[in-house]
Amino acid sequence: MAYNTTLHYQSGSPLTDIISCRRLMGKLLYLTHTPTNKHYKAATHILKYLKSSPSQGIFFPSNNTIIQGYSDSDWATCLDTRKSITRWCFFSGSAIVSWKSKKQNTVSRSTSEVEYRALVMAASEA
Repeated sequence: MAYNTTLHYQSGSPLTDIISCRRLMGKLLYLTHTPTNKHYKAATHILKYLKSSPSQGIFFPSNNTIIQGYSDSDWATCLDTRKSITRWCFFSGSAIVSWKSKKQNTVSRSTSEVEYRALVMAASEA
């Protein structure tokens, strides 16, 4: 997805044909309740990237595999709810094997609380 794209429920204008957008979101295993033209454009950008690189895959090295994990969070990032975003990823050698970006369930009062929640969620995934 384009790094500098910011999406929230008021991004763009409402789509006239939301059926195609809902199908696309279903293919990406992502549910949306307020589809707009910016959401659709961001999703089609992802599909175009996937279509243009079919030979890309995940390579798992067989010797001296080191498993590494990283977690991070952004405090009050969601423009609509002021909830924080948690992200983590795990690597087997140089290949990524697990990743997630998720809005936290509660509104946190400090950055240290947000980082602690992110660490707990990543540790649970590990």
